[in-house]
Amino acid sequence: MAFRTIDALDPRGKRVLLRADLNVPVKDGRITDRTRIERLSPTIRELADKGGRIIICSHFDRPKGRRVPEMSLKPMAEALSASLNRPVAFADDCVGPEAEAAAAALQEGEVLLLENTRFHAGEEKNDPALAQGLAKLADVFVNDAFSAAHRAHASTEGVAKLLPSYAGRLMEAELKALDAALGNPARPVVAIVGGAKVSTKLDLLGNLTRKVNVLVIGGAMANTFLAAQGHPMGRSLQEAEMHDTARQILEQAAAAGCEILLPVDLVVAAEFAPNPSTRTVAVDRVPEDMMALDVGPDTVDLVEARLRKASTLVWNGPFGAFETPPFDSATVGVAQSVASLTASGALKSIAGGGDTVAALKHAGVADRMTYVSTAGGAFLEWLEGKVLPGVAALEQG
Repeated sequence: MAFRTIDALDPRGKRVLLRADLNVPVKDGRITDRTRIERLSPTIRELADKGGRIIICSHFDRPKGRRVPEMSLKPMAEALSASLNRPVAFADDCVGPEAEAAAAALQEGEVLLLENTRFHAGEEKNDPALAQGLAKLADVFVNDAFSAAHRAHASTEGVAKLLPSYAGRLMEAELKALDAALGNPARPVVAIVGGAKVSTKLDLLGNLTRKVNVLVIGGAMANTFLAAQGHPMGRSLQEAEMHDTARQILEQAAAAGCEILLPVDLVVAAEFAPNPSTRTVAVDRVPEDMMALDVGPDTVDLVEARLRKASTLVWNGPFGAFETPPFDSATVGVAQSVASLTASGALKSIAGGGDTVAALKHAGVADRMTYVSTAGGAFLEWLEGKVLPGVAALEQG
């Protein structure tokens, strides 16, 4: 895909409307994870240093078109200021007279944060009037919120049609990483997909079987595939109603020349609790009164063998219930192997999805992957092969 980046933009003197994603986790009024703010800052800093007048807009939480004080973006102005090491002004609305006056008062290099776009019902409806109100504030539009690009909202797609539009550095990095993962990857490509339910990842599995050389299935969704093959799964979490679908996916993969790698051994326990008594059993030996909560060491060895032959890895979802020890063993083991292969230059590793990011942080390797996406739903929809409206709006015709 060809898309415009800020390399093609001279921002000096221009009012730049920058779509950010400041929907960061907050607890008791405090930001608990500033990753998105830190990743956004280089784009703001670059545009401001080049003389742009930066106007930042974002959504936060789900106020459903109403003003909800605890969902105000005002506290984010302080966090942005600390990250940028420069003042960040705040406007109490994202459109209208107050926003227009604040935007007009900006000098070169100054930064303004607008109030939550979702305080307006028109945001999620992609209301043309709201998009026009946002466009009125600026001369150009820069989208640096890939994580919101799967939504056709006024501040992601609507305004992009009204102003000259560009991808910010974070958006650019996401798009390049995803192109390297599935668009034009170095082969062989291995995909690891974990998680609880086959039913929530049907589109993902279907798309990957057509795009990758090896598809590794872990997590509780692997239980469904194993049960569909006739293996007894005891009390393991699985979806009995998805057995036919699982068999169809296996057939589709075979027809496409994609190897599906399922677990060959499992770590089982009688209860899902921290550090219970566990056993490692073959997939056809799960006791009736026990449940599979992680894959076993033989499976890890098989996965690592495939990775050593691979050039590209796409990872979405853990192998087991990694939040509860010892069921983090497989995820941590594979993650550390991936980090080593990445460091050696043998493997390009792209990972994303909330649980995946948390698992990689838990394993201590989140900063040792080629790229870790914080985009969540947008990352998943891209892997599913879907068109993202916020990205499509940036494409060069």
